[in-house]
Amino acid sequence: MLKKKVQQLAKKYLNQHISIRRHLHQYPELSFKEHQTCQFVKEKLEAWGIETQIMATTGVIGIIKGKNPSSKTLALRADMDALPIQEINAVNYKSQHDGIMHACGHDVHTTCLLGAAQILQELKEEWEGTIKLIFQPGEEQLPGGASVLIKEGVLHNPSPTAILGQHVEPLLEVGKIGVKAGLFMASADEIHVTIRGKGGHGARPHQCVDTILMAAQLIVQLQQLVSRNADPLMPTVLTFGKIFSEGGATNIIPDEVKILGTLRTFDETWRAAAHERLRKSAQLICESMGGTCNFEILKGYPFLKNNEHLTQLTRQQMEAYLGAENVIDLPARMGGEDFAFYSQQIPACFYRLGVQNPNGTGLHTPNFDIDERSLEVGVGLMAWLATQHKT
Repeated sequence: MLKKKVQQLAKKYLNQHISIRRHLHQYPELSFKEHQTCQFVKEKLEAWGIETQIMATTGVIGIIKGKNPSSKTLALRADMDALPIQEINAVNYKSQHDGIMHACGHDVHTTCLLGAAQILQELKEEWEGTIKLIFQPGEEQLPGGASVLIKEGVLHNPSPTAILGQHVEPLLEVGKIGVKAGLFMASADEIHVTIRGKGGHGARPHQCVDTILMAAQLIVQLQQLVSRNADPLMPTVLTFGKIFSEGGATNIIPDEVKILGTLRTFDETWRAAAHERLRKSAQLICESMGGTCNFEILKGYPFLKNNEHLTQLTRQQMEAYLGAENVIDLPARMGGEDFAFYSQQIPACFYRLGVQNPNGTGLHTPNFDIDERSLEVGVGLMAWLATQHKT
């Protein structure tokens, strides 16, 4: 039985996969600089007899052909980049690169896809079609490695009819998988605002054009703009996460203030309209107070939509592998993911792998880590889903 063989191989190779994950964790690399990681992945695949190709400078594409390889093609994707975070974990596989850490689990994603590739290659006489492996750079940084790979033709030669992606979930227990059909993750845009006025002594505000006050008004009024204009049934989040000025003191009004934020939603029409309204309103607020405003929006990732039909079939296959009680319904979330670019091109399913560990730390934190038993689940499930894919 194929499922049993996949499960046995995932268990057999677990220690090897833990070793791979720890190596990747020790040597993290930032977005679009994954040179060592790229070489490591390429060498592993080629050692297993898997055909490889380099794309987007640090991306690795692998091809595994089963029986009747032209009958169907499925893509499996893993991201490889790390974050600019200083790790504080006291483990023997702690990051060796100062100020860089796999705090979002991309070391796990890469390991799971490598492990799945190893199993799929070993069992290639027992499943049909072609599997395209996408080891992707730059998920954490605009414009997103997915968009770069798509422009370079990753969805052609051969052209996959669907794509699956797996991401760690520290809130889920090991052995659990989370999935949701339809709208799953939000679009994510960066907002960069520069407010200029006339600085001076805080005791003589009448001689100044107060940039701090303009910034305060802008933040409050733009929040109201979103709450009064967004459809209440369409999730939208506007958050300003940073406000700062150069120099300054308790009694100095600065000439310039900068504000950084993010806008997230699930509707492209409203997204475009919100961009324009926010920009115009910010400029009018500042002008009405005697200042000027440079309002820049860096358009980020689109919303991620899991194809209904593909996700339904994938869920059935997950339940067949893990048991229905271990496949959990997830809500939509306002986080962004560049896997969304693939979901805008072909049927896609992005799901979550339970990796909860006793520390209970979340993603993007300096002490994030996983329960490594989850690798057996992540590797085996991804390989199993690949063997069961139907066009």
